[in-house]
Amino acid sequence: MTKQEKVDYVIATLADLYPEIPIPLDHNDYYTLLIAVLLSAQSTDVRVNQITPLLFAKARTPQEMIKLTVEEIRDIIRPVGLSPMKSKGIHGLSKILLEKHNGEVPRTYEDLEELPAVGHKTAAVVLAQAFDIPTFPVDTHIHRLMYRWGFTNGKNVVQTERDAKRLFPEETWNDLHLQIIWYGREYSPARGWNLEKDIITKKIGRKSVLNEYYKKKK
Repeated sequence: MTKQEKVDYVIATLADLYPEIPIPLDHNDYYTLLIAVLLSAQSTDVRVNQITPLLFAKARTPQEMIKLTVEEIRDIIRPVGLSPMKSKGIHGLSKILLEKHNGEVPRTYEDLEELPAVGHKTAAVVLAQAFDIPTFPVDTHIHRLMYRWGFTNGKNVVQTERDAKRLFPEETWNDLHLQIIWYGREYSPARGWNLEKDIITKKIGRKSVLNEYYKKKK
């Protein structure tokens, strides 16, 4: 298969598997989405979805959040990990949203990445899921599968994002990034990987990846 044929195969297969694409993080509006995505860094969506209801019961707007202390926020979000940094970020960005953005979540990379604890990936997820702006946020699942499928060299997420945007049509980015995440969790995990279930990698996977898999199975 040519690379373009592989790209077309991935798009078609994921569309068949995930015609309806659930959003992994529970939220009610743009602000709660931003907070949930921030909390998901180096954590799991399941854990974040367990904690955000507790946090949002106390504060679900920037106005309410700045009334809490950083320590109060940290006590609530501690189970998601990195709570000292995340609690300062949540409190700090809430204050900045009120001071600079009328309490609204901004719609540009530049403004989002100026917020405390908001990096490129968090900004990209918010732009895609809140505002339907084409982005291609790269998490560990996408990074792993883009390498397994031979679409990137896998050296870093910056290169993986660049390669994904080059290969896939822009109008597919927002759906694909979620579809690949779900596919990675269900069919192509980092641990306990069963190639027989991983229909995409089995058909188009990088030869060195497939050879290494079969070598370990012997």
